[in-house]
Amino acid sequence: MPLHSIQRLCPTAVLGLWHLTETPAELWAELPNPTAYQPLLPATADAKRQAQWLAGRRLAHRLFGEFPELSPSEVLVQNDATGRPWLAGASTETVVSLSHSGEWVAAVLARGGRAGVDVEFIRDKAQRLAGKFLAESEWEHARAVTADSATETHYTLLWSAKEALYKLAAQRGIIFRQQLLLHEFSPQTSGEIPATLVLHGAQTRHRICYTQPAPGYVLTYCYEPAG
Repeated sequence: MPLHSIQRLCPTAVLGLWHLTETPAELWAELPNPTAYQPLLPATADAKRQAQWLAGRRLAHRLFGEFPELSPSEVLVQNDATGRPWLAGASTETVVSLSHSGEWVAAVLARGGRAGVDVEFIRDKAQRLAGKFLAESEWEHARAVTADSATETHYTLLWSAKEALYKLAAQRGIIFRQQLLLHEFSPQTSGEIPATLVLHGAQTRHRICYTQPAPGYVLTYCYEPAG
């Protein structure tokens, strides 16, 4: 079982990482309640996507064990109309956020509050599309800090951070370059990115944690307890 790690973010939330090496058949064999999951598998998913989808559910079920009050056999990871995962059979306060890219799957499971997680394979796509998701001030800062460093990693990190904040916001129609704003930070192997979410005419401040779980990947996550 390629469970990579489980990290307790606080008493009410955990972060899990899964290093995907299995085939879909191997993942089905270990997935609780496969009969209930079979009709939920996206019909257009190829073998790679199937494995990522299944590993996300396997990881979520593993994280259920970190909260004794949950009954893993009765909980099912489903997706709402927007594609956001939710937990059927668990209390409404229990939240889950999932992400996958390449060989890595990430999840945050929490009892209350809001959560967003994103894992990304580092490539040049984010840099090529920077003008579509970065505000001008963010772009200027990115150009300054990448003058002598790996640009693909930094731009992928910025994209991933906005994805994590977008998932935490749980609202459709958000414009990344106007409503998900990242503030200046000094890029390291791991750290935090200060951010502002502009939603419904209000601005809220957030901190997005980031790290590199393996060479060639970045991971970002944000969890905020209720209240």
